[in-house]
Formats: sequence, C-alpha cells, structure tokens
Amino acid sequence: MLAKLLRPKTTVSAHCDLPCGVYDPAQARIEAESVKAICEKYAANEDPVFRARAINIKEQRSNLVKEHLWVLWTDYFKPPHFEKYPQLNTLFNEATKLAGAAGTKGSMDVGVADELLGKIAEIDKIFWETKQG
Repeated sequence: MLAKLLRPKTTVSAHCDLPCGVYDPAQARIEAESVKAICEKYAANEDPVFRARAINIKEQRSNLVKEHLWVLWTDYFKPPHFEKYPQLNTLFNEATKLAGAAGTKGSMDVGVADELLGKIAEIDKIFWETKQG
C-alpha cells in the first residue's frame, strides 16, 4: 500500500539532463578564437614576460575548449545523433585532440588554432541540424 502511494503519478522523459537550450558549441568557438588571437599576439611580441603570460592563458583557454566540447559530446549528443552523423565521434575526438597537448595547448601555431576552429564549425553545423529536428 505504501509503495502504491509513493509511486510517481506521472512518467516523464527528456532528451538531455536539462532543457537543450543550455548547450551551444559557441562556447567552445569563443575560447578557440581566443586561443588563435593569443597565438597571433605571441608571434608579434618578443617580450619574454608577455610571451610567458600568453602561453599560460592560451593553455587555460585550450582546456576550456576541451571542456565545452566534452560536455556537448557526452551530455547533448545521444545515440540517434551518432547514428545519423556517423562521423560525429571522430570529429569530437579530432577537435579535443586539437585543443590538447598535441594541439593548441602545446603549440603556438596559428594554423593549428585554425584547424581547431574548423572542427568546431563542423560540430556547430551538425549541432544546429539536430536542433531543427
């Protein structure tokens, strides 16, 4: 009898943890744009103190890119998305690696930052396609 009283009266389901409006690849893109700008400023400045600060900030921003991508990858995208977009896992893997030690975190190469922005743009395109459906 007690179990019957405590049983939920309504069953609900959700696509994600919170309403989908909290997810957006723009957060990763903004941090990646910051990484690129830091790389450009680093290349244009010879001051060793400035350069040390630039490296530190760039590494922090690269970590933020990875975190924002991981949240999208693990919390927003669900099995139906991966079925419809079979390249999605590879795309996220490549993007997070481009933000990691072998990518922008460990390099001051503007070209690597551009590659990262390109991967984020691909993720962004797929993300907005999923929001239409």
